[in-house]
Amino acid sequence: MNKIFVFLIAFFLLASALAIGLWVTGVFQGDGRLSGSSIVVGVPQIGGSFELVNHKGETVTDKDFRGKLMLVFFGYTNCPDVCPTEMQTISLTMEELGDDAADVVPIFITVDPKRDTVAAMAGFVEAFHPSLIGLTGSKAQINDVKKKYRVYGEKAEGDDPDYYLVDHTSFTYLMGRDGSLITVFSYGTPPEEMAAKIREQI
Repeated sequence: MNKIFVFLIAFFLLASALAIGLWVTGVFQGDGRLSGSSIVVGVPQIGGSFELVNHKGETVTDKDFRGKLMLVFFGYTNCPDVCPTEMQTISLTMEELGDDAADVVPIFITVDPKRDTVAAMAGFVEAFHPSLIGLTGSKAQINDVKKKYRVYGEKAEGDDPDYYLVDHTSFTYLMGRDGSLITVFSYGTPPEEMAAKIREQI
């Protein structure tokens, strides 16, 4: 009986994560057509207030970024492929923007606060664009911001408590100067396309 219950819970969580992923990325539009790699969503349920710690050890909130566009990605420093690839894409996007990059703050928020200390975040973000900000925090703080951004991020099954993968959402969120959602970029969106969409908001 317990095994059946656990299976049903696991199935429900996976189905919910998939449904949210499809909804956020707009894989299907209202008429059933496939959408592109980025969409204008403007849904107020995504995003919100947060209080976290940056890679310099300073406490910051969402209000510290008001007046600028935020390019937000959720991941973790031990990620073997998706996270460093997307950070490189974001770095190239910032370079593509040129002087307009001054209006954009790229932000990397961890989904693995246990291992992603301030020092770990600093070492990670410093390998990419100089304006990139790494944010970490307590498990409760990270869970709160994940919930507000509708982000999935869970430790993968494994016996080693220190060396493990984390399954997570791979979207990049473009947030407005007031903190509201403008656009969601799917993983693999070219930096030129990101930059063009961002320029529409500057």
